[in-house]
Amino acid sequence: MAWGGGSTGSTTAVQKPWLKKPTPPSWVKSQQRWQPRWQPLSRLVREPRTPLPAPADFQLDREARYSGTVVAYWKWKGYGFVKPDQSGLVPGDWLFVHWSNIQSDDRYPCLMKGMPVEFGIMKWRDKKNMTTLRAKYVTAPGGGMIAILDQLDTQSKTFVGGQHLRYRGTIKFYSPKGRYGYVVLDDGYELSEPVPKELRVEESEVNAAGKRVTRWLENLRVEFGICKTKKGTYEVYNMTLPGALPLLDENLEHRQTFGDAMFTGLVTYWNWRQSFGLIKPDQSANLPQQ
Repeated sequence: MAWGGGSTGSTTAVQKPWLKKPTPPSWVKSQQRWQPRWQPLSRLVREPRTPLPAPADFQLDREARYSGTVVAYWKWKGYGFVKPDQSGLVPGDWLFVHWSNIQSDDRYPCLMKGMPVEFGIMKWRDKKNMTTLRAKYVTAPGGGMIAILDQLDTQSKTFVGGQHLRYRGTIKFYSPKGRYGYVVLDDGYELSEPVPKELRVEESEVNAAGKRVTRWLENLRVEFGICKTKKGTYEVYNMTLPGALPLLDENLEHRQTFGDAMFTGLVTYWNWRQSFGLIKPDQSANLPQQ
């Protein structure tokens, strides 16, 4: 029997285009090739990113101290989160912590994920008029100052001449708004590497004893270390005034203190943008005579 008009005694396959499977489009093929990559549940749990609103009936103990563990901290953003050891103490079981609330001797206060800390709790009203909870006066367990930056630098930075070798130079400029500047290295140093005459300094390397420099700086004598970045460039490391003095206003202005006496007065002006103001002393205040 012949199929499709073929000769007797032989069989011939008949083309039936209406039965052919259409070729799937490329996007379908790509979906067929895709295979999900499963991860452990612990890796899918997100780290906290934003502070949660404080309950209206939250009872705040301003004097209490608590213990906890740092669950996340972003050094260059200047904030992170702490998980209290006491479950249910705060909503979500985590507290927002800002760098300014870290009690530290480091030039750039920061925390490390997994480190134990001690802290208090305060209420904070943000720009959206939402009241949240924050960790305040964050210290090492027992109330000690937090000092971890030298250890982190040893692990992550490459130094010219060593971590504690100091050079001297002059600030060409430093912009607190731009958070960077340049320093001109003094002549006379015999360096084993091709270090340029002008070195960039980032805000994180300006040592202001845990604070931030808020004024424009230029033509100022400083001392510093030199580190080499992963890109092969050279930058200023741990910049201070000569003699390892932090770049604090009292040192920049050569202020003199008159004993340990305390006085009272009224704040008559405060510029929060530039962090300065004026105080009118009480009439009963017996101020030192100049």
